[in-house]
Amino acid sequence: MYLLPAALTITLATACLFTLAAPVAAAETVPPSFIVYIAASGDNAIGRYRLQRDTGDLVHLDNTPLPGAPGSLALSADKQFLYAAVRSVESVASLRVNPGDGALKLLGTTKVAGNPVYLTPDRSGKHLLTAYYSGNKTAVYPIASDGTVQPSATSLLGTGANPHCIVPSPDGRFVLVPNTGADKILQFQFDPATGKLTPNAIPEILTPKGDGPRHLVFHPSGKFLYAVNEKGSSTTAFQFNSSTGTLTALQTLPTLPADFTGNNSCADIEITPDGKFLYGSNRGHDSLARYAIDAATGRLTALGHTPTEKTPREFAIDPTGRLLLAAGQSSNRLAVYRLDPATGALSPLAAHPCGKSPAWVLITALP
Repeated sequence: MYLLPAALTITLATACLFTLAAPVAAAETVPPSFIVYIAASGDNAIGRYRLQRDTGDLVHLDNTPLPGAPGSLALSADKQFLYAAVRSVESVASLRVNPGDGALKLLGTTKVAGNPVYLTPDRSGKHLLTAYYSGNKTAVYPIASDGTVQPSATSLLGTGANPHCIVPSPDGRFVLVPNTGADKILQFQFDPATGKLTPNAIPEILTPKGDGPRHLVFHPSGKFLYAVNEKGSSTTAFQFNSSTGTLTALQTLPTLPADFTGNNSCADIEITPDGKFLYGSNRGHDSLARYAIDAATGRLTALGHTPTEKTPREFAIDPTGRLLLAAGQSSNRLAVYRLDPATGALSPLAAHPCGKSPAWVLITALP
């Protein structure tokens, strides 16, 4: 019998061990479950849930009470803090996130410039950007080293009618604010050192009258931006110039099937982490519109609609792009879908109670 040389035997054995170990190491990079936060505005609380990645099972862990009705939720880039718009008392709440299980501890609330419809921290974690639908303004507040939002705004600027969102560019140098009432998107320069917003050289881009751009999302490449139009029941693709911070409209497609004749308004827009598929929510048709994205041009191809819970104000996609969760503001339930990474198709898995009048869904994998 032929015997392998000892050195080669050791080398092959090591290679086999490495081969066997590699899939395990790769699997460990994807957590078996995620934490889901839901702003239950009718309960004046943020619900915390555990979402099982493989099955889509959702387990309610606890509620964190707030002094009013929460809306928009956002995590700091390092996932140490969560910020909540407490709309009914014109405040924002600062909460510490336990890195082990995502449990929340309320650090305090800060009175802000009005009823905050949307908020997000900047990349540095030093500033909180806010928008005010009824106040027609936007403001930036400093965030202290302990994660709490400070009461004096570093920027407070008027907008067009009904700003509904505020989104920083991927590099943090620019900020975009859609105005549902004024049919335009404002373009700002942003100084991450001072928190100052300044109207860009081209301060706005107009959208067709009656469209009402509501929420925005950037493509992972940073080259494109997408807007869901609340009043126009449509989605618009934009080219984003990362040098100037300005938008150029590329295309607008409807979110509704051609034969729908009822009342409808759009709410949220989300993109898969790989940038291949885009979704928008229809309130009235009560569905999620689905699009494929051309990675080279940013243009969209409509792929159809998935029925969902009644009044899907907000929804979210998990960090791996395999599950989508849609909250029914009128049904008080959260629908869980399996997302096919090859086609973008959504397959319903289950629907779970999620508190009264859910206004926001946030999914995270904790560090």
